Amino acid sequence: MNGWPEGWSEDSEPEGARAVSQAGRPLGGYAPQSQQFSGAPQGPTAEPPLPPQLSPRRAAAHGGVPRQVRGDGNGTYRAGRPARPDRPRSWRKRIGYGLLALVVVLMVTSVGTYFWADSKLTRTIDLGALPNRPPQDTGTNYLIAGSDNRGNLTHAQQQALHVGSDNEGQFGNSDTMMILHVGSHGDTLLSLPRDSYVTIPAFTGQTGKHYPASKHKLNVAFSWGGGQLLAQTVEYNTGLHIDRYAEIGFGGFVNLVNTLGGVNMCLDKPIKDKDSGADFKAGCQEFNGAQSLAFVRERHQEANQDLGREKHQQQFLHAVAQQTATPGTLLNPFKLYPALGAGLETLSVDKSMSLCDLAKLALAMKDVSGGQGTSTVVPVANPSYPTADGDSLLWNQTQAKTLFSKLQNDDPVAG
Repeated sequence: MNGWPEGWSEDSEPEGARAVSQAGRPLGGYAPQSQQFSGAPQGPTAEPPLPPQLSPRRAAAHGGVPRQVRGDGNGTYRAGRPARPDRPRSWRKRIGYGLLALVVVLMVTSVGTYFWADSKLTRTIDLGALPNRPPQDTGTNYLIAGSDNRGNLTHAQQQALHVGSDNEGQFGNSDTMMILHVGSHGDTLLSLPRDSYVTIPAFTGQTGKHYPASKHKLNVAFSWGGGQLLAQTVEYNTGLHIDRYAEIGFGGFVNLVNTLGGVNMCLDKPIKDKDSGADFKAGCQEFNGAQSLAFVRERHQEANQDLGREKHQQQFLHAVAQQTATPGTLLNPFKLYPALGAGLETLSVDKSMSLCDLAKLALAMKDVSGGQGTSTVVPVANPSYPTADGDSLLWNQTQAKTLFSKLQNDDPVAG
């Protein structure tokens, strides 16, 4: 006996009919012998009670009637597979896996970008080898130099950029020298005019020849010994400990601006200078790489010449920082990577400089140019001090020492 009416079998009965028949309803004239059960089945054809999990009412409450399966001949039922419920967890898993994959891709891309950018850096200056160094200051001091080394420019490019020939010493010249102090009381950008009359400390040249200390313009130190002697000279005359050094050449300067698509500059007066090639009208205008280089090198039209050029350079750095920090540059890999490559390929740094240090420098420059820091120039006593090197710029030693002391102690500096 299988507990089914004569002529019926599980295999021949439709799925829905089986579920209804087991609920105790008449099917085709067949009626159960009893609608009430107490204990074991009564009679050979009596149906056993439905287990709770097979109850149609319970099934309806959960979205449908579960499928019944063949009894085992002993008056018991085996439950079929219940209707599959919705699985919101599967969507959460998919979202989680998607986010995980995105994080992995970003990490791989970031690591790849880091090593790519790091390979572009040229590390040449060994600040740790400088003699008679001042003590470590509070905060971090970056020495920034703009080099006119023309080694990567053809003769035609030199003429087009109005930079002349590379005959001004083994290392070229530097028109831009600044100290960026990053401290707890805000960042300070201190310009060091190239014509500053300073003491170049005793040093040993690359041939092993020893040179005694002597008085010259500050940019002579770069011409004689490059960034190494420039850093030594700056430390000697300011008492500031130089922690990091960064230098960019003309070629990289021009390429960087062109890669950014130019920078917007606003001039309060027209500028015309045949030596630098500057020829600009008053008002706001877009500068390309060559025009930007002419602007930051121009000085003959300025009343204070070297000091006027320092202001131009700070104004230009502000414009570059604003252009670089736009979403159009940072979020566009086709613009960001070429800009990074153009800047890094001609950037020379000290041997301890990391990309993190370089990023801190860039962020600090952006803060200063955006008004969250201070820009200033070494106090001057005489902008046309006569020397054997020609008219030089003589510092006001009393005010200069006060300024340097504030930077050493990481005290606030007024602009």
